[in-house]
Amino acid sequence: MRNLKSLIETLLFAMLFLTLTLVARQQNQATIKNTPIARASPTSGKEMFAAYCAVCHGKDAKGSSPATPALKVTPPDLTMLAQRNGGKYPAAEVMAAIQFGPRAPKAHGSKDMPIWGPPFSSLSNSAGSPEVTQRYINLTAYIRSLQVK
Repeated sequence: MRNLKSLIETLLFAMLFLTLTLVARQQNQATIKNTPIARASPTSGKEMFAAYCAVCHGKDAKGSSPATPALKVTPPDLTMLAQRNGGKYPAAEVMAAIQFGPRAPKAHGSKDMPIWGPPFSSLSNSAGSPEVTQRYINLTAYIRSLQVK
């Protein structure tokens, strides 16, 4: 009887230890919060990058930010897009990724990257407005300016 009581106490202690360990681990994990879109000037690619992209891709666009630990895969280094594409900046692919999401989710890591088409449209109350198009063009041009020479 004494051995059974000791075994039960040991099992209860082990379960308590495991539970506390799991709770502590969950509390230390970074999480991603979805927040309403901020209004950044459609004329400034740099301002839009800081408002919409830097949180995951980093201020330097190299794929490292405070949010990186919460992502399944590290975001790509956006400064190397041209270099990874034979020296040619893939403007159409970048613009499509901004508007519709990454073409190849596995290459990007996941569908964690927001699709900016609907949020940008909500800022101007129209999907095809010149302001939305201006956002895509200026953000794409800014990312072009970040390319390693």
